[in-house]
Amino acid sequence: MNCYSLLEHTLQNILHSINPLEEDWSMRFQLIHELRAVVESIEILRGATVEPFGSFVSNLFTRWGDLDISIELPNGSHISAAGKKYKLSLLGDVLKALRAKGGCRKLQFITNARVPILKFQGNYNISCDISINNLSGQMKSKILYWINMIDGRFRDMVLLVKEWAKAHNINDSKTGTLNSYSLSLLVVFHFQTCVPAILPPLKEIYPGSMVDDLTGVRASAEKFIEETCAMNINRLMSNKSRAINRSSLSELFISFIAKFCDISSRASAQGISPFTGQWEDIVSNMRWLPKTYTIFVEDPFEQPLNSARGVSTKQLTRIEEAFRSTHFMLCSSNQNENEIISTLVKPHVSKFVARTSGNQNNYSRNGLRPQLQAQRAIKPPFQAHHQRQAQRVIHPPLRAQHQPQAQRPINPPLQAHQLQDKRVNRNQNSTAQGPTQAIRVQTQTVWRPKSDG
Repeated sequence: MNCYSLLEHTLQNILHSINPLEEDWSMRFQLIHELRAVVESIEILRGATVEPFGSFVSNLFTRWGDLDISIELPNGSHISAAGKKYKLSLLGDVLKALRAKGGCRKLQFITNARVPILKFQGNYNISCDISINNLSGQMKSKILYWINMIDGRFRDMVLLVKEWAKAHNINDSKTGTLNSYSLSLLVVFHFQTCVPAILPPLKEIYPGSMVDDLTGVRASAEKFIEETCAMNINRLMSNKSRAINRSSLSELFISFIAKFCDISSRASAQGISPFTGQWEDIVSNMRWLPKTYTIFVEDPFEQPLNSARGVSTKQLTRIEEAFRSTHFMLCSSNQNENEIISTLVKPHVSKFVARTSGNQNNYSRNGLRPQLQAQRAIKPPFQAHHQRQAQRVIHPPLRAQHQPQAQRPINPPLQAHQLQDKRVNRNQNSTAQGPTQAIRVQTQTVWRPKSDG
């Protein structure tokens, strides 16, 4: 077995081990319902909605992934705005309510961050981060979710890269290393710069700064963003002259690691721009001057924000060393599976990898819940006068091993103040040579806390 074959086998085994189980989806939905009850008990937050975002919404989470929650304040049909001081006050009220409820561990109130966050570990040992009015985070999550439609290997790579980064202790912004969002953007950038490219510059999916367009009536703003992305993704995927990248997952992973082996030295002069899909010289990019960061990974949906702004100089050296040592091991002629596993995942994950062989029936294909789970995931008491329609969501297609991009159109989702619940009927035998059957999505009404009105 050559190095690529061994690595491919190991990567697929790791993916089977880290993909969410049915119960992992169910537990997160249950935690969301419990948080809704807590928010409803706070007088000043009556009428607010509890809405998930982050890796859970973008379908880029593993069995051990945390849960990001935004409490959206009521403001009629318009997008609500609140100052940092007011957000801190509201999160303080949520903190008191969680303590009164009991059952929450590791409560931590982070007040000095750009976006104030209340962190805790609730039931089911799921870590949860709560913020106020984080609509931009919700929309970024949705766009990453839609990127899955272009090529299913994107999701696999993000999950593997995040597990690898955790294994090397370089996936924690609190310690001066890379956060999960910037790691996802590095995968986007790799898919843009490999040959042939798998993803386009993200300006071809949404031109301009998406966050700047989140103003006015929320439904209208979301509809504009969603329909713009859908139109551009459909155009891209219907382009029959587009070159198809047929690299295996192992080839993509090794080339990803190789691409950033000199990231420390290169970051001194160039920044990473998923928006334009290329390295950019910092001195000639007026958006990034003056240079005040160790490394620049531009947020393509909120330019010129740096998604890696927390990385320190000392830790960037460690990050580069993680890339270099991993690349050396993966290209070694005398590697073995145990060595690969110990390099790519933490010890507690490697235990699951060792016993996944022949026992994968409980895992959802591509990390998705079975349809039965989608039907029963949300069963709260409905409040007839306080319901809003849930969003129709497009799930990424199933991918066969080594399968290149499918030419598959997507339908623009409905806009609303929503929690995503997904049910999909997909053609599992699709190929890149022709269009597949239409994707059918079923929506479910989502309960909201009562308002005072």
